[in-house]
Amino acid sequence: QVQLVESGGGLVQPGGSLRLSCAASGLTFTFGRYAMNWYRQAPGKGRELVASITPGGGSIDSVMGRFTISRDNAKNTVSLQMNSLKPEDTAVYYCNAKHPVLQTEFWGHGIQVTVSS
Repeated sequence: QVQLVESGGGLVQPGGSLRLSCAASGLTFTFGRYAMNWYRQAPGKGRELVASITPGGGSIDSVMGRFTISRDNAKNTVSLQMNSLKPEDTAVYYCNAKHPVLQTEFWGHGIQVTVSS
């Protein structure tokens, strides 16, 4: 049973920072072979990809450099450092693991991030 558990969300003022973490576990889950992704879904909108990191550590983010994704394969964790937060970043953030070859995919339950004064 693979589990992805997000932590670190909450309420932050505009311009502030938050660091999300996702811990992965599971008997058959080889963390280092999976691409790890962060998605978000704002109220009334579809789920969108925020950042990705390959098994080898290559990263892509889509939030104009304000967010940075990183992973620690020894600890089976992936993090999302979010800086200069804006109200439009308010959303539920989801951790996702996807095997690049097998296309096996797992999701966390999501964690709320609210940016408001």
